[in-house]
Amino acid sequence: MTKATLAATQATKLAHFADTVLAWFDQHGRKHLPWQQDINAYRVWVSEIMLQQTQVATVIPYFERFMARFPTVQALAEAPIDEVLHLWTGLGYYARARNLHKAAGQVVHDFNGEFPRTVAQLVSLSGIGRSTAGAISSIAFGERAAILDGNVKRVLARYHGVDGWPGQTATANHLWALAEAATPPARNGDYTQAMMDLGATLCTRSKPHCERCPLLGGCVAYATGRIAELPGKKPRKVLPEKSVQLLMLRNGQGQLLLEQRPPTGIWGGLWSFPELDMAQCAQGFAEQYYGPVAELQTLPSWRHTFSHYHLHIHPQLIQLARTRDAVAERPTCWVRPDAPGSLGLAAPVTRLLSELSEAEPLI
Repeated sequence: MTKATLAATQATKLAHFADTVLAWFDQHGRKHLPWQQDINAYRVWVSEIMLQQTQVATVIPYFERFMARFPTVQALAEAPIDEVLHLWTGLGYYARARNLHKAAGQVVHDFNGEFPRTVAQLVSLSGIGRSTAGAISSIAFGERAAILDGNVKRVLARYHGVDGWPGQTATANHLWALAEAATPPARNGDYTQAMMDLGATLCTRSKPHCERCPLLGGCVAYATGRIAELPGKKPRKVLPEKSVQLLMLRNGQGQLLLEQRPPTGIWGGLWSFPELDMAQCAQGFAEQYYGPVAELQTLPSWRHTFSHYHLHIHPQLIQLARTRDAVAERPTCWVRPDAPGSLGLAAPVTRLLSELSEAEPLI
């Protein structure tokens, strides 16, 4: 077979792939999700960021609340970061929210409030990578732009029999080449949505519904019995362990002290309880900076897992006999456990406040 013939055969196969995916989408694809209504670049962008590392069912109520409060990119850009983080509380990966807020400002100030159309321009915005840019460009503007999120990686790796973990550069480059080649010249937005739907509803990570997949006839993984093997798994590594004390300082009015964490790092910009190493004395710290301690109660500890380490949290509930003004390095505030207000809270803080609001008083 000549190179020209081989290229023509490959082009025909790729065209058939896209046509098959689009035909399936027309009949079975999801078309009633909130971000699929009144489509514009802003709504597509917010949904794509929220859907990173998060299931659709979880995202829907967050998206609807977010759009109700920040209906435009201008509204988001003008909002206080605390309010943005507050509406993000519970979604995790809070850097996404901080990047949304920053990128909204970039759109307003650098692009006169209008989202750029091309992938090259979109990736200049904070928190937008190549795949997210492709989704915005194709869905909102109909541009021919490929995507390669987790769902699409899985579909392409199985269909083409691509070995290797997609996090490795060589494997990722191979999958990008396949994604670019398969993206059709027309109906780009539908094709993008179709590929994401296919991975999310049929070609799932475990227990895929191969019998209902429109690509079954050409799927290498199915033909060779390697569905469970592809895509390749990330090499396993043991996550390090860390332990901290969270000081729940309570005043005579039953309010608890929160402090705002630095803008970067774990829980960046969120409000949390003061944190101490395990070797430090919680009572001594409280008395040195906040006032004499009437009583201290050690609450049950638990493990909170991040992507790169396990954090063992040891809460210390400290009733202060009286409080005094302290010179704090970070902004602080006193809140009631049952009504913390519109603050962006770290997930363990939300849990502890909820437990404390339902518990008996310490004294």
